[in-house]
Amino acid sequence: MPVAASAIYFLNLRGDVLINRLYRDDVGGNMVDAFRTHIMQTKELGVCPVRQIGGCSFFYMRVSNVYIVIVVSSNANVACAFKFVVEAVSLFKSYFGGAFDEDAIRNNFVLIYELLDEILDFGYPQNLSPEILKLYITQEGVRSPFSSKPVDRPAPNATLQVTGAVGWRREGLVYKKNEVFLDIVESVNLLMSSKGSVLRCDVTGKILMKCFLSGMPDLKLGLNDKIGLEKESQIKSRPTKSGKTIELDDVTFHQCVNLTRFNSEKTVSFVPPDGEFELMKYRITEGVNLPFRVLPTIKELGRTRMEVNVKVKSVFGAKMFALGVVIKIPVPKQTAKANFQVTSGRAKYNPSIDCLVWKIRKFPGQTEPTLSAEVELISTITEKKSWTRPPIQMEFQVPMFTASGLRVRFLKVWEKSGYNTVEWVRYITKAGSYEIRC
Repeated sequence: MPVAASAIYFLNLRGDVLINRLYRDDVGGNMVDAFRTHIMQTKELGVCPVRQIGGCSFFYMRVSNVYIVIVVSSNANVACAFKFVVEAVSLFKSYFGGAFDEDAIRNNFVLIYELLDEILDFGYPQNLSPEILKLYITQEGVRSPFSSKPVDRPAPNATLQVTGAVGWRREGLVYKKNEVFLDIVESVNLLMSSKGSVLRCDVTGKILMKCFLSGMPDLKLGLNDKIGLEKESQIKSRPTKSGKTIELDDVTFHQCVNLTRFNSEKTVSFVPPDGEFELMKYRITEGVNLPFRVLPTIKELGRTRMEVNVKVKSVFGAKMFALGVVIKIPVPKQTAKANFQVTSGRAKYNPSIDCLVWKIRKFPGQTEPTLSAEVELISTITEKKSWTRPPIQMEFQVPMFTASGLRVRFLKVWEKSGYNTVEWVRYITKAGSYEIRC
């Protein structure tokens, strides 16, 4: 069930109540005393942000020098509660000029009470959008003298935005050049054995958009996901020529996406916010295209020498390239020095992290640079434990490549005035946790 807050408290670091609001009569007014006694005055403060005391649950978070405490008497969604706190703090900062601390609360008692009445109704979270609330709560907060953030001006047509379905975009936007920028950013998580077999692999991705469009446009995004293409072929009563298809897992959307239309037609339709926002997140667990394969060979020659040979093969197309490639090869702590031979880039021994660091600024596709190193070790009497080899780690960024194979098939923009738009699409694949056992 969603959050049904019985009360909310704002406390300073000493436990004094700065401001509070009771929404239900199922908790007593002395619940803050229980929070002070059982949490603030013990060593458990900061250990766990959720505590149960006397049949009530306390969700608390520290922001600057203020504790925000939500008290509930029933089973509630904890994630929703903390999401509400984060959004509420962002709202307060937008009114206070970017500052949220004890002084800001003391200077804005009346405004905070008015906002608390709007964002919580009988304990249930309501609209927390600063753009919407500033349309009818026009009072300005006492701003911090150190804040240089400009004051947001209220937009027209408050009634339409508050009651309508499009609360994230105001009307009357006009641009000389209507443009849409779309970035598909993916992170590859990999654990590979020393023989080259994949032990664990997945891709987490997000689609970022930056819209500079006039009016109230309606956008439709088409991807090469399997379910969406099958639904499209059913609607058109003919097979769709799509090429490679992928299966998206754990998809989450921005609030602007029409979920009803997505569930029925499997198309991503939305009225975008103005500026930059995150349209969707996804995960891929099957059919991952690895950008690199690493083949390490490490030989321990007695107690004072070690040979390291690493071959890195770029699997993506020859016309593409990776940027900022860093390969970290672990070595024992008693390493004295290392001599290198590399066919590309530069390598050095970094004693602070006990690794041989190999850097390649620009890594072309379909190439196989190699590193060979002779590592000299310091022989110690006390060191009797065998060296447990940590995995090799990689960092990289590959433009215009997606490990999942996700592609944008189309991006359609419709607006009643019929203006022309320019769409820009970019793909970027980065290393998440890219590890190879050696």
